[in-house]
Amino acid sequence: MTVPEQLAIIKSNVVDLLPEDELVKKLERSVSTGKPLTIKLGLDPSRPDIHVGHAVVLNKLRQFQDLGHNVVLIIGDFTAMIGDPTGRSKTRTPLTLEDTRANGKTYISQAAAILNNERTRVVYNSSWLDELTFKQIISLTAKYTVAQLLERDDFTKRYRGGEPIGVHEFLYPLSQAYDSVEIEADVEIGGTDQKFNLLVGREVMRAYGLEPQCVLTMPILEGTDGVEKMSKSLDNYIALLDTPRDMFGKTMSIPDTLIVRYLKYACFADAKEVDDVDKGLSSGAIHPRSAKVDVARRIVARYHGMQAANDAAVEFDRIFVNKDVPDDVPEWSPELGQVTIPIVDLLAITGMAPSKSEARRLIQQGAVQINGAKITDMTSEIDVTTQQLLKVGKLRFLRIVPAAR
Repeated sequence: MTVPEQLAIIKSNVVDLLPEDELVKKLERSVSTGKPLTIKLGLDPSRPDIHVGHAVVLNKLRQFQDLGHNVVLIIGDFTAMIGDPTGRSKTRTPLTLEDTRANGKTYISQAAAILNNERTRVVYNSSWLDELTFKQIISLTAKYTVAQLLERDDFTKRYRGGEPIGVHEFLYPLSQAYDSVEIEADVEIGGTDQKFNLLVGREVMRAYGLEPQCVLTMPILEGTDGVEKMSKSLDNYIALLDTPRDMFGKTMSIPDTLIVRYLKYACFADAKEVDDVDKGLSSGAIHPRSAKVDVARRIVARYHGMQAANDAAVEFDRIFVNKDVPDDVPEWSPELGQVTIPIVDLLAITGMAPSKSEARRLIQQGAVQINGAKITDMTSEIDVTTQQLLKVGKLRFLRIVPAAR
């Protein structure tokens, strides 16, 4: 494509493109030489799942690939040990290199659902950051000032509020910037919350005598609660690894105010269609539930195929409209001789809650049912000598089957 044609695609749904004139020059050079641009995305593997919010950025990378450019995914296994201070009011608990690498492996397979593998290179930043000598680290820190780092909102707020800031936290944006130096990035992409880090990359590349990368930021998609950004830690996310049923059900739980944003940023509908739906919802010509079903169907189809999306829609109606139970409810059996199990233990043992504290929270919220009856007493003992149907939230079922004698 010509440079104007490429630029029109690249700028779609983008919040920041800095500076645009430099990107135009890079694209012109790419067209004239036939050499693809190197587009960088750094992934923080502090948790193992990629969710629909990440897909907003990944889809933009795929657009670059479809235009003939190459993507470098940097798994921040080393920087995740520092902990990204973005949006944090306190120092993050550092992870081990083993934890970050294990999480990073799942990122690769999940990102493949969106990206073109032939135009994707995956690297771990520990391969160069772990090798830096102390002399090289000092040289890196000399490229940026404390005053520049304190321009970052979360650092400023913590400093003024008397909250401690570890020196190692200052190294996070510098380390991320060094990643750009290492791969000689032409463009770095991230969410709007990463704008500061991405701009640091421009300055550090310039300090190392390299052509600075351009910065492109994408919107941050709110989670299913409609308030906070989509995050696994806030349990408001739709994971790419979710089953079609869970993915559909979670999408149906979003508030009506998010329908248009999900259509635009999770379904990647074109601007005219987004505008038509927005007007239809505002005028009442389109019912929110039908629009939400369409969004849910599209999201499931994108990652599991249209047949799975249609099946999930039928299943959703059967469970929530007709108050039915899914066909494929997983089963669990207690140990032989067990008669009762405390409800908190049962939720944790079966994996219906990740921990006992989370199990208690679910019970407090009224999210736990046995055979359709809500459990409100945390000391309840559940009879496991007869078949029971355990339900957690709106989507998760487990059939308790007595142990075979």
